[in-house]
Amino acid sequence: MSGTLNKVMLIGHTGDEVKMHYFEGGNSIGRFPLATNDSYMNKTTGERVTTTEWHNITVRNKAAEICEKYLKKGDKVYIEGRLKTRKWQDDKGNDRYSTEIQCTEFTFLTPKGENQSSGAMPGVSAMQTDAKTTPTVSGDTQPTSKIPEEDDLPF
Repeated sequence: MSGTLNKVMLIGHTGDEVKMHYFEGGNSIGRFPLATNDSYMNKTTGERVTTTEWHNITVRNKAAEICEKYLKKGDKVYIEGRLKTRKWQDDKGNDRYSTEIQCTEFTFLTPKGENQSSGAMPGVSAMQTDAKTTPTVSGDTQPTSKIPEEDDLPF
């Protein structure tokens, strides 16, 4: 195999609301933490041990606005994307590094009405153009099909 692959798939719970940043020219970026859990049985004590890993998620432009509108703290979400490490300097001039997942696709997994996110819609993709599009779009392509109005959803 001569190619390389940088792909991340996560299912977890949001740790905070989506924080939006807007730029000149109309572009935007949304950032939020995502928690994934791993649990195992400690053989010596017989106790169940759960560890939490935190991931920094970034999503861009229209997808970021959709996340800001529908994702609430604690919501369960599927994220697909790629790892990106950024280098920056702190106030003292020291080099700092931050690794994040650049989201290319997502699906809301918290059912409507659960948790605090009564407006969340399952099945929304990161690259859609409006909130009533099926989760079949990735990249910068336009969606091709629509789902029924929100009141007609079976869940």
